[in-house]
Amino acid sequence: MTSSGGPDRISQEATASGRARVNQAGRDQYHNEYVDNSTTTVWGVGAGPAPQAVAGLPAAVELVGRQERAGELLDALDPDRAGPGVVVVTGLAGVGKTALALHAAHQARARGWFGGGTLFVHLRGYDRAGCVSGSQALEALLRAMGIRDEDLPPTTGEQESLYRSALARRAQAGPVLVLADDASATGQLLPLVPAGPGHRLLATSRDTLASPDLAARLINLDQLTPRSAADLIAGALTRARPQDPRPIQEPGALQEVAGCCGGLPLALTIVAAQLTADPGLPIAGLADALADARTRLEALRYQDRDGRSLGVQAAFELSYRRLEEDPARLFRLLSLNPGPDVATDTAAALTGRPLRAARQDLAALAGAGLTGEQPVGSGRWRMHDLTRLYAAELCQRHDHGPPREQALNRLLEHYYTTTDAADDHLRALPGQPVPDRFPDAAAALAWLDAERPNLTNTVPLAATTGHLPTAVSLAECLTVYLRRRRHFHDALTTTEHAITAARELSDRHSEARALNNLGLALREVRRFEEAIDTHTQDLAICRELGDRHSEARALNNLGLALQQVRRFEEAIDTHTQAADTFRELDDRHSEGTALNNLGTALQQVRRFQEAIDTHTQDLAICRELGDRHSEAQALNNLGLALQQVRRFEEAIDTHTQAADTFRELDDRHSEGTALNNLGTALQQVRRFQEAIDTHTQDLAICRELGDRHSEGQALNNLGNALRQVRRFEEAIDTHTQAADIARELDDRHSEARALNNLGTALQEVRRFEEAIDTHTQDLAICRELGDRHSEAQALGNLGLALQEMRRFEEAIDTHTQAADTFRELDDRHSEAQALNNLGLALQQVRRFEEAIDTHTQAADTFRELDDRHSEARALNNLGTALQQVRRFEEAIDTHTQAADIARELDDRHSEGTALNNLGTALQQVRRFQEAIDTHTQDLAICRELGDRHGEAQALNNLGLALQEMRRFEEAIDTHTQAADTFRELDDRHGESTALNNLGNAQDAMRRPRGLPALWRKLTR
Repeated sequence: MTSSGGPDRISQEATASGRARVNQAGRDQYHNEYVDNSTTTVWGVGAGPAPQAVAGLPAAVELVGRQERAGELLDALDPDRAGPGVVVVTGLAGVGKTALALHAAHQARARGWFGGGTLFVHLRGYDRAGCVSGSQALEALLRAMGIRDEDLPPTTGEQESLYRSALARRAQAGPVLVLADDASATGQLLPLVPAGPGHRLLATSRDTLASPDLAARLINLDQLTPRSAADLIAGALTRARPQDPRPIQEPGALQEVAGCCGGLPLALTIVAAQLTADPGLPIAGLADALADARTRLEALRYQDRDGRSLGVQAAFELSYRRLEEDPARLFRLLSLNPGPDVATDTAAALTGRPLRAARQDLAALAGAGLTGEQPVGSGRWRMHDLTRLYAAELCQRHDHGPPREQALNRLLEHYYTTTDAADDHLRALPGQPVPDRFPDAAAALAWLDAERPNLTNTVPLAATTGHLPTAVSLAECLTVYLRRRRHFHDALTTTEHAITAARELSDRHSEARALNNLGLALREVRRFEEAIDTHTQDLAICRELGDRHSEARALNNLGLALQQVRRFEEAIDTHTQAADTFRELDDRHSEGTALNNLGTALQQVRRFQEAIDTHTQDLAICRELGDRHSEAQALNNLGLALQQVRRFEEAIDTHTQAADTFRELDDRHSEGTALNNLGTALQQVRRFQEAIDTHTQDLAICRELGDRHSEGQALNNLGNALRQVRRFEEAIDTHTQAADIARELDDRHSEARALNNLGTALQEVRRFEEAIDTHTQDLAICRELGDRHSEAQALGNLGLALQEMRRFEEAIDTHTQAADTFRELDDRHSEAQALNNLGLALQQVRRFEEAIDTHTQAADTFRELDDRHSEARALNNLGTALQQVRRFEEAIDTHTQAADIARELDDRHSEGTALNNLGTALQQVRRFQEAIDTHTQDLAICRELGDRHGEAQALNNLGLALQEMRRFEEAIDTHTQAADTFRELDDRHGESTALNNLGNAQDAMRRPRGLPALWRKLTR
């Protein structure tokens, strides 16, 4: 029997399940397996019971990347579970709904859930020739259950009763599963809904078939993940030809092809078929063919030799043509939106329709599977990438000319005016009027967060479609937001388009503003020389225009860039000029900003008291203006200056206030920065556990914000705190993570800093070779970057590691290079630190006079710079060198000075160190009781601070002094305690020293007391 096509053909196919002609060509959509329960082998009209097709599922295809959805669907189908008897799998055309339904149905059958049988009917809901009606589908199912044509009742109602009765009879063997594929309307499914417990109707549809009469469980299917998409293609190729090398040889191209398909199984199946049909075609060749979005839909078509074809565009067309006029128009115009999703109010702006009508149109598109609200209830709608391409083609075809241009104008106007209102909220000081578009700054910020991809893509869209003023203005409105949220690469893109547009408009004022914003973004991504050049261009334009206010702004930001390349004196000059100009113009807010930046520059040249005064002035201005955010920034920077003059408790207080204010203002990034600085201050007063907790909070914020750069910094500082409590392995791990993140971000500067600290941690666990290697890597990066200051720091730490390996000559050379470089850079403080370390290396090769000279230079420089803490450290080391040349009285004097300075500064740790060395010097001049008293003071300080390692060293040296006073029992006890503590801390070297001293004390105790003086002299 042949058919000319059209509705009659569909009707015949739909009612054919169970007849012999389903085996004819072109009727394979049912794939029924026949079970003949009669004893008669000849059947037909009036010939007895008809055969039954109650195991009629088509074959399932291999399921990829749908395990979670398959589990959800199986739970819904379980006949023993309570729930709706109807389950509908919905989703975009080609998303794999039928494959998932068949997989779940076969799984359910294999579990023995549906002993009454499994029935399948194809409803052809989107067929151009017409779909199968509910009554036609019902007839097909009745025939599949053995009802002969002459026994079919004449009316649909009677057929439904017969259907329910047939299901009830089958229920004796178990529940029945009916799979109705490709439904487009609830009317197709309602007659098929089974009655009775356990039976299930499983349907697939592109539309959301929500109806009170249907009461269905809806399971929405989305596109595959990139990995699953690639696996689907690779699996198809290797099933066809197990030795096909292309998936293994071209993994990158495979990912590109999968990406072009947008994870849509239909598209993936098409490209797999294309590659299978042409085994010599490289995957990269297909990727090139799909790369052009303008021709991608045309490329995603496949036709076999029998003329059967698959096409993504054709599948979308079946859904689109069912839309009413308004949703269809919206669907086309949505392609104009440049971002990944669209809000309901944006859709309303595109069409010029009321908000409620736009929501209804979007819901209609979602119901047709052409968009989706993600997440549900968010008011944000997303289209599949391929659907967007299809919509763009339709828009070009149907809305070309004024309709398209008018819609684009409405879109740009909507984005600009709303962003402008949000920006006003972010810039406003307390008490200033703001637009009522948003209730507060938090709401404005939330809107910007949601719309960022759309807004940053709208700037180039405006620039390339001739809307140049909008490109300039929108980029300017985004500046504060992108900087606050640290989206600096977005800022680079938008400002570069704004500069181009401003130049095309010959708008010098806008060009200057855009250059300023570009310079700020360049500085944040560490492209400092480019930032300096950009701000210099901005400054030249402002002076050309006679715009004093913008000139001051340019000077201020130029100063920030100059600081980054250590041109501090120039930075101080530009910030000072900026502050003076703003003061002259009576712009208090900008004056405060310039003072804040001036303070940071003053800190860099160690003019700390001036920096504190400057930050205090800034703080007063912020409080006068009620600017809470700037007040917190001023507090944070003031805290850094206070740390430098060792006013740590005040610094802790200011950083805490800053963090609290940023938290109150919901500025999570700045809160993290304040916590980071608070942690470093806590370390300085040896509140290490609090510091660890604080840095951990900062780390959590960075990870919450996805700020990998700040995460690396937080890890680095956390590692420093962990090192202070001798959790060296954890410190090594955190510094390694910090270095890895910096490497991932290609931030060579931060990588070098992390390697520097990692090397220091490795030294603590005596992994000196690794430390040397790590510091050498740090040194190479610094030289590659031309960062002379960091190079000198790397040399200094490398020298310390070389000393531990007793490679003293190399250490002396590196410390000398470090000191010379710092001297060249006019960094007197760092030069003195390098000299101090050089002196220690010189002591190791017994060049004591040179060591004394270098330590003296270091102490003098620190005294000149009024760094009392470092002066005490240099004096302490000078004292050890003086001891080596037996200038013990001078050594005692220098150690005493060091201890006095530390006590004056309330630096208990440094005081303990100085007392320890003073005690050893006192022993040398046989002032043993004073030595015992001094070591006892050191021991008390170490215990007060919880410094277990220092405590062990103090015990060890105290034991030596006790031996000299022949208090051997006490000496044995203190050396034993020292050895036990070193063992507990896993310091094998310290433990060995303590055990050696313990043995000496035990030996001395066993010797006769009346030994000649000569024996004592020889054995001392």
